[in-house]
Amino acid sequence: MPKESDESSKEEQSKIDKDGAENTVETSEEMIRKSIRRNTPSPHRLTPQSSPPRFVSVEELMETAKGVTNLALAHEIVMNSAFQVKPYEPGEGSLEKQVKEIMHKAFWDCLESQLNDDPPSYSHAVTLVGEIKETLLSFLLPGQSRLRGQIEEALDLSLIQQEAENRALDINKVAKFIIDMMGTFCAPLRDEDIKQLREITDIVPLFKSIFAVLDKMKIDMANFAVSSLRPHLLQQSVEYERKKFQEFLEKQPNALDFTQKWLQDTADYVTGGGTEGGATCTPNSAQLSLHNHAYLRLLKWDHDAESFPETLLMDQGRFQEMQQELEQLALVASVLLIVYNSAGEAISGLPGLMERLKKTIKILLAEMHTPSFNADETFAAVAEKMCVELRGCLSQHGFSPFSSDRENTLKGQIVAAKSADNPIRKVIDSRIQMYLLGFLESSAHRCAPALPGGLTPISKELEEIAVKLGRLVTFNKLVYSPFTSNNIVSSFKRFLL
Repeated sequence: MPKESDESSKEEQSKIDKDGAENTVETSEEMIRKSIRRNTPSPHRLTPQSSPPRFVSVEELMETAKGVTNLALAHEIVMNSAFQVKPYEPGEGSLEKQVKEIMHKAFWDCLESQLNDDPPSYSHAVTLVGEIKETLLSFLLPGQSRLRGQIEEALDLSLIQQEAENRALDINKVAKFIIDMMGTFCAPLRDEDIKQLREITDIVPLFKSIFAVLDKMKIDMANFAVSSLRPHLLQQSVEYERKKFQEFLEKQPNALDFTQKWLQDTADYVTGGGTEGGATCTPNSAQLSLHNHAYLRLLKWDHDAESFPETLLMDQGRFQEMQQELEQLALVASVLLIVYNSAGEAISGLPGLMERLKKTIKILLAEMHTPSFNADETFAAVAEKMCVELRGCLSQHGFSPFSSDRENTLKGQIVAAKSADNPIRKVIDSRIQMYLLGFLESSAHRCAPALPGGLTPISKELEEIAVKLGRLVTFNKLVYSPFTSNNIVSSFKRFLL
């Protein structure tokens, strides 16, 4: 790619490092920025008491921001096994994209004009070869001295410049060496790209394609480095994140205000009858139970109205994703419980029926967390589809079909499940919370809790979420226990009263 493009590529890579992980979910730094905006005092909003304001310099702010960015990136690599660096692309139709396209077109047009001169001028071409040489050398490992020597010899810029001045430069020979070397370094999934490069005969399109493939190879190398780094990060991540957060806390003394409020509110919730039985616990078990209840509350969080605990900001997207999955699973289990209670023994134990019904319900509820979701229409469709399935199943196995009144009653019960206050849905939701709490409290003993009744149809999905939740909770406790221990102790004293 031309010099402008190479600089743009470096800026893009730098932007990726600064922005952290670019995923289908919201990045950790964006969540931190949102939290900062939420934490700004407003006359219409009550916030926890905090330390007196302290003036900081721009340099301190920049240093803090860099530390938070590095912390968020390291955390994402550790917690997200599917994390990958992705190339930055300006938005479609954006000014940045238009300027980039204009600059690149101007460069390649200039290169083509130089090569078409008589005699041809190779000044731009030599510059490109120098940039390609730098990129190829950057792919080398410290011990690959033989390959380094080959690249230095074949892409000797002073020699290439002399050949160009004496009209003895074979640019196609140089390009062939570059492609061969790229084939040596590239990952197997780039073999087809290398093959296509060998088929291009025009120099300008060839150089454009070479830079496009090199950009892909840079991303491949970055992701290889991430995958190689992950095992080492796993070993050091707890101490690293604790150290980085301590540095952040020293610059922002009020950085635990919302974490403290979260723990105190949990103690109030538990002692106020939100859950059963803290008074019979021992101090150690009460403290553990309070902490586990606090994490479960995050699966019921109002992300628009409440500020997320600072110690969990980097995992807010993961908690929100689990929350939405659990809400869908609760509805699926509720509808299936209604259907099977209504049909009774007629469909009990029929192979494949429950999975078919579950799949149908999940498909119809797939958009339940989108702005365009219409609950009335969707649940009416679910009710109608369940009745159609039951009608066919009963007929197939020789049972009498439901009467119109019975079918209408079943439809009404299914539609009623859309309400969060529906008794059946509340029972299912309570049992899900009970299972997850049991999983957190039994994880130290490495034994899974018994599955409450009514959750069998969603047992597989529920266990996957419980494992994901357990991992997040365990890691967070390891990292932030030194910072939250005082808050937990003060809160759990009220929990025991």
